[in-house]
Amino acid sequence: MHILYDDKSDLLYLRLDDKKQEIINRRVSEDIVLDMGKGEQIVGIEILDASKHILLDKLLPVKYETVKTMR
Repeated sequence: MHILYDDKSDLLYLRLDDKKQEIINRRVSEDIVLDMGKGEQIVGIEILDASKHILLDKLLPVKYETVKTMR
């Protein structure tokens, strides 16, 4: 699993499956988008306005990366 955070857009992305595959985005709420892969399996979760929903420093001991751009 990879956790990426884009501080400019305040987007947190949890990548659950690293296999290359075709992905369909499915918005489940105003701030949550699921990336669905083969067999309707969730391969990623996008959390928009992440700092409003999650205390990023509380993700520890999990390490996360801060990236400049996503996609």
